[in-house]
Amino acid sequence: MAGRGRGQRLRGRSGESEALRALLASARSGSGQALVLRGEAGVGKTALLEQLAEGAAGFHIARVGGVESDMELAFAGLQQLCAPLLGQLDSLPEPQREALNVAFGRGAGPTPDRFLVGLAVLSLMAAAAEDQPLLCIVDDAQWLDEVSVQTLAFVARRLLAEPVAIVCAARDEGAEALAGLPALAVGGLSDSDARELLDSVMVGRIDPRVRDRVVAETRGNPLALLEMPRNNPASELGGGYFAVGAGRSAGQIEEGFIRRIEALPPDTRRLLLLAAAEPVGDAAVFLGAANQLGIPIGALGPAEAEELIEFAGRIRFRHPLVRSAVYRAADLSERRAVHQALADATDPALDPDRRAWHAATAATGPDDAVAAELEASADRAQSRGGIAAAAKFLERAAALTADPAHRSARALAAARAKRDAAAPAAAHELLSIAEVGPLTDLQQAQVTRLRAQMEFVRARGGDTRAKRLADTAPALLDAAKQLMGVDDFSSRESYLEAIAAIIFAGRLGDPGALTDAAAAARTAIGDAEDFPRAVDYLLRGWAIRITDGVRAGSPALRAGLDHMRAQARSNDVHVLRWLVPAFPVLQESAALELWDEALLDELSTAAVRRAREAGALAGLPQTLGYRAGFHLLTGEFNTAATLIEEAQSIIRSTGYYSPITHQSMLLAASRGVAADAVEMFEATTAEAGARGEGRLLGVVGHAAAVLYNGLGRYEEAYVAVSDAAAREDLGIHGWALFELVEAAVHTGERAAAVRALAALQERTLAAGTDWGLGVLASTRALLHDSADEHTVDALHTEAVERLTRTKVVVHVARAQLRYGEWLRRINRRIDARRQLNAAHDLFSRMGAQAFAERSRRELLATGEKVRKQPMASGDRLTAQEAQIAKLAGEGLTNQEIGAQLFISTHTVEWHLRKVFVKLGVTSRRQLRTVSWAV
Repeated sequence: MAGRGRGQRLRGRSGESEALRALLASARSGSGQALVLRGEAGVGKTALLEQLAEGAAGFHIARVGGVESDMELAFAGLQQLCAPLLGQLDSLPEPQREALNVAFGRGAGPTPDRFLVGLAVLSLMAAAAEDQPLLCIVDDAQWLDEVSVQTLAFVARRLLAEPVAIVCAARDEGAEALAGLPALAVGGLSDSDARELLDSVMVGRIDPRVRDRVVAETRGNPLALLEMPRNNPASELGGGYFAVGAGRSAGQIEEGFIRRIEALPPDTRRLLLLAAAEPVGDAAVFLGAANQLGIPIGALGPAEAEELIEFAGRIRFRHPLVRSAVYRAADLSERRAVHQALADATDPALDPDRRAWHAATAATGPDDAVAAELEASADRAQSRGGIAAAAKFLERAAALTADPAHRSARALAAARAKRDAAAPAAAHELLSIAEVGPLTDLQQAQVTRLRAQMEFVRARGGDTRAKRLADTAPALLDAAKQLMGVDDFSSRESYLEAIAAIIFAGRLGDPGALTDAAAAARTAIGDAEDFPRAVDYLLRGWAIRITDGVRAGSPALRAGLDHMRAQARSNDVHVLRWLVPAFPVLQESAALELWDEALLDELSTAAVRRAREAGALAGLPQTLGYRAGFHLLTGEFNTAATLIEEAQSIIRSTGYYSPITHQSMLLAASRGVAADAVEMFEATTAEAGARGEGRLLGVVGHAAAVLYNGLGRYEEAYVAVSDAAAREDLGIHGWALFELVEAAVHTGERAAAVRALAALQERTLAAGTDWGLGVLASTRALLHDSADEHTVDALHTEAVERLTRTKVVVHVARAQLRYGEWLRRINRRIDARRQLNAAHDLFSRMGAQAFAERSRRELLATGEKVRKQPMASGDRLTAQEAQIAKLAGEGLTNQEIGAQLFISTHTVEWHLRKVFVKLGVTSRRQLRTVSWAV
């Protein structure tokens, strides 16, 4: 009967069936596929999945169906889906294998990042598909636990060169993590198909007018049409007196099921309710709970005869709407009774989390014993990586806690988990609950800090309801003061977060706020010079730099970064603390304040490496932006672009907001295509004003000056950078001064150039690096080009020599261009050509079109004919191909590349074949010789 019903529901589905056959054919040929079937309840998604499974000859098949009551158990859905594949577990790299074991509760260990779990699932599926293709079927995806859906979406987006197909069915409103995947809308049947379907299941005749009304009001929903004769008297349907009634068809179907359920014997209804409340369909648990209730299993017979449920090894409802109808039809006391029976029948050793959840649902009021079980379950969920599930367990534990102090503590823990699960509204509500009860000084400080952290993230994310960035700092400072003496580590981190918030706010914040915050931090840390953590040294360095100025601050900042470098070299796990929002920008800004590209290189490399190794995609985008900034300095624009694109791809796929606007704008400006860059400047200016991020306005001014100085449009460069240079945006102020001197000299604004040079000199002399001193010499030569020829020549020569000893190729080329321009003006044409040719070659290779053209014009003025050289645009390779080629050229194996880029080994191999063809190479060793071009 079930097969006939499915066949009827597939009437009129030739288009959908053909799409699914094509998907299977592509997967058989080795092209990974993903598809989401979207449609309302009863429209036939499940029937299409059944047809898909029946047509998947030669495929491994793994499947899972979402259950609404199971949504809070982390990785429950994914574990069921992967159960048939776990024989391949030993073939996974050890970090992935351990992550999956912890996530599935098969082992203990540190909390794995959920995206490392995603990579492990991808590898597991690829391994399972080695001997025959794999089909993964997910029904009712909207009812899978959140982390399972997110992981499946992560895997589905990375299917490319594997013979794997993932097909999910979900309601129109649900499983939001699957958005962006290829989708197939499953709508109602056409009127003619709907009429034929209804006619085919009618025992007698149906009045044509009733039939047309039924078809119209059910919108061609197959299940609604199939259930119509079951739920309504034939006399009404045939006689023309039937009224379908208004409302959504899914609601109508469920009401029909409820009427049929209410007609069943009481014991049958209780067994149906027991089955509806047991999410896994575990026969042993079901039978044990039925025994607890004292109901013989034979009482299920009438429901089976009505084709509402099947019981053959596992429990299976005819349709999810039957399950929801059963649960809705029961009153609260009946639900509590079956959940208590299920809790008693669930083995506390084998499945303590599900047992605790059933016990919580059965509770009639506060129950400290059950609350303690929920809290323990939350800890396990957290260790498995299910932060959303942990939050739900803790929230329920707080609600069931009678003791006010314990309730506040659990509500605070739940609020923290809700924040991490990107549920700020629930987090704020739980914080309010926490504050009702008694709080220790530590807990009160944690509440204050948590509120401020959430406001900081909302402000940076552009939430129009959020405070402006500057307004988030006072609460962070208040938290830092409250935490001092009770949790000094957290206190210092909170001071750093406050300083970061004020630096981000910049000119749009309180002018004295940064100095006040730094002074408070200095008082808090006292005169100590030895600290247990590198981050404490970083705080000390910034506090001294802000309060005492450049000369005193530079050694302190260097001490902070030196400790961080030592920590990175020791592979300390605390390097992962660098991934929280405030720290990367403070670390990067410190290295730029010191004009030390070696520190910038080593620290950004360490941050990216640790983020990749840990699978920390939440923090990876900002570390990629950090690393991209270094490659912009070294003239590797295409590598920077690849990293920026990877970061943006992760942001799009994860939904985390990790802005990397600075690097994107500087890349556009450095490439010198005015139309692209100006559009970005305008959008960023509006964005910065909306969220009160004044530092971003300084970034726009600096980037615009780079663009216009390259184009030789010095008046526009001067206007753009004057305001940026007038405000001390830490980390980028020195760069703005550098651009201002060049623009001011060319526009006759000598007084402004002199002031800018004095400020730049203070910074670069305090840094004492070849980069800083080389930039200073080049800028001094530019301002003093009317002095005696020997002095100016010596300054230009010093600049080129110092900068050539660094990796900052952009500034090497800028110094050579300035030198060549001066030599041309004093009619030393041969010497000028040497410098200008060198600059033109570097600019052309890095893809700096505006500066390359400026160099070319100067060469023409010396009498040398120069053709425009093609820019190193990187168009030959896609961003991912370029990244893979670079890593392969560095000697990484395909497995190591896959682990770094969160793709499968097969996908790496597929990309490398394309790379070899495009670059005309035949070995990985040859990739080293062309890595500069990618």
